[in-house]
Amino acid sequence: MSGNSPVVYFYDPEVGNFHYGPGHPMKPQRLAVTHSLVLNYGLYKKMNVYKPYRATYHDMCRFHTEEYIQFLNQVTPSNVTEFTKCLSSFNVGDDCPVFEGLYDFCSRYTGASLQGAAMLNNNQCDIAINWSGGLHHAKKFEASGFCYVNDIVIAILELLKHHPRVLYIDIDIHHGDGVQEAFYLTDRVMTVSFHKYGNYFFPGTGDMYETGLESGRYYSLNVPLKEGIDDNSYAFVFKPVVTEVIKCFQPSAIVLQCGADSLASDRLGCFNLSFKGHGECVKFVKDLKLPLLVLGGGGYTLRNVARCWTYETSLLLDETISNEIPYMEYFEYFAPDFTLLSDKGGNDNPHNANSRTYLENILKYVSENL
Repeated sequence: MSGNSPVVYFYDPEVGNFHYGPGHPMKPQRLAVTHSLVLNYGLYKKMNVYKPYRATYHDMCRFHTEEYIQFLNQVTPSNVTEFTKCLSSFNVGDDCPVFEGLYDFCSRYTGASLQGAAMLNNNQCDIAINWSGGLHHAKKFEASGFCYVNDIVIAILELLKHHPRVLYIDIDIHHGDGVQEAFYLTDRVMTVSFHKYGNYFFPGTGDMYETGLESGRYYSLNVPLKEGIDDNSYAFVFKPVVTEVIKCFQPSAIVLQCGADSLASDRLGCFNLSFKGHGECVKFVKDLKLPLLVLGGGGYTLRNVARCWTYETSLLLDETISNEIPYMEYFEYFAPDFTLLSDKGGNDNPHNANSRTYLENILKYVSENL
């Protein structure tokens, strides 16, 4: 651990200006709103802020195929008809549309994750934060679930240059399938995903019986949860699982994907976590005192994504911030209460379908496989 400038934070001023298209739930603008809050709370004074490196074609091909990255580099909304055959083979379409600046967008968010990993390797920080990263569904050959380039896999490959074992933890409501698949056959990366599973919920993978193959057998760990899980139930599984994984796997670095769609009232989610419950997971991982790369991910109720990641930035800095939102460019987004840790309110699924017995059985199965 460096102790020198413990936290670095990456923000590209252009990254919030990209648009997936009208009506699409993924809104890069949430990154601009988050950054504005981080600035106006004064949190930038407590960390080293960097405009990130832009990932190159070669960087992206460390995981993805050249054909796929070449396609992302060439396709635009105006020439998309020339690539009709490629669209279906690369899974580009409704969920993952072609939009203006697509390749540029991928280069920006991936570069920040890669630079964070490199700085951790060089002992230039203890914690690196990239809220624009965490796009965990992208596969080697294709886009998936709003994700085109898997910055997480590329960052982990960078960490593996220096670290014998890397732990990946995912608290997005969706299974971290792209990361699991990438490292399914290796014992150098352990993937641990807590997610909604069942009833055809996207992406349909992440059963607890998916545990890895060959050298990677028992190095993929899944905690399949049901709708409506609350803070207490989530902590009941999260803390013992992570504690036991650390003890058994003994990683020397951690990557934490903090998808905010596991919060109550998310546009696409069905969990019932509060900001404090979600943040408690981040704090718990930070307190393990291992080199840590913190990434964003899902999150589709824009004001709540910004609240969540700003609050979690403060936790990573050990700073206490006011519950009153400071006056800033996007102030009206936080009406009517203008508070950071606003009441959850209006969850469509307040019933917690996760019985204590169900959660205990998951813990038992996980423990037996470690």
